[in-house]
Amino acid sequence: MKLAIIPLLLFVFITPTFSQTLGGPCEGCEALLEYGNRKLNTVDTLPDFKDNEPKMIIRGTVYEADGKTPANGVIIYTYHTNREGVYPTKGNEQGWAKRHGYIRGWTKTDAKGQYTFYTFKPATYPSRTEPAHVHLTIKEPGKQEYWIDSIQFEDDELLTESVRNRMRNRGGSGVITLKSEGSYLLAKRDIILGLNIPNYR
Repeated sequence: MKLAIIPLLLFVFITPTFSQTLGGPCEGCEALLEYGNRKLNTVDTLPDFKDNEPKMIIRGTVYEADGKTPANGVIIYTYHTNREGVYPTKGNEQGWAKRHGYIRGWTKTDAKGQYTFYTFKPATYPSRTEPAHVHLTIKEPGKQEYWIDSIQFEDDELLTESVRNRMRNRGGSGVITLKSEGSYLLAKRDIILGLNIPNYR
C-alpha cells in the first residue's frame, strides 16, 4: 500500500504550476517589477536618450476596458533595441536586464490615464527578421502584469501584410504613424485595458 501512495505524492508535489493566467504565457513580464524602490510617475526618460537620433516621444492615454474612462495607477514597462538593433548591456545587469538591455523604463499613469517616455527610435535586429519595435508590458492595480502589442512603425518596410495578420491588437493596435513634434518624433500609443487579453476579468 505504501509503495502505491508514494509515487502519487511525488507526482502531486513535483507537477509544475504556471502562475501566469492573465494574458497567457508571458516570458519576461516580471521585468516590469524590477523598478525597485523608484517612485514612478507619468514621465520617464530612457538611457542614451541624449546621445541618439532620431529622438522620439512615446505618449498616450490608458483607458479602462470601456475604452473611455482614463485608468489611474497603471504601470507601463518598456524596452527596445539601440540604433544597431541590439539590446545593449554594460555587463553588470541583473534580472531581466541581462536580456532586455539597459534601454528600458517605467511610468505610472495619473488620474488622466496619461504616460510619456522620452527615448529614440530603435533599429530592427541585424538579421532583419522583424520590424523595429518597442516592447510594452502593463500592470493594473490588483492584477498580474501582461504584455500588449509592441509599437511598430507604419512606414517600416519589414511591416509586411503577413506580419500585420499575426498581430493580436492586445490593448489596441500598436502600429503607429510617427509625427513631428518640434525636433522629436511622436509615437502616440493609446491603450485599452483588457482588450484582446485572454482570461481578462
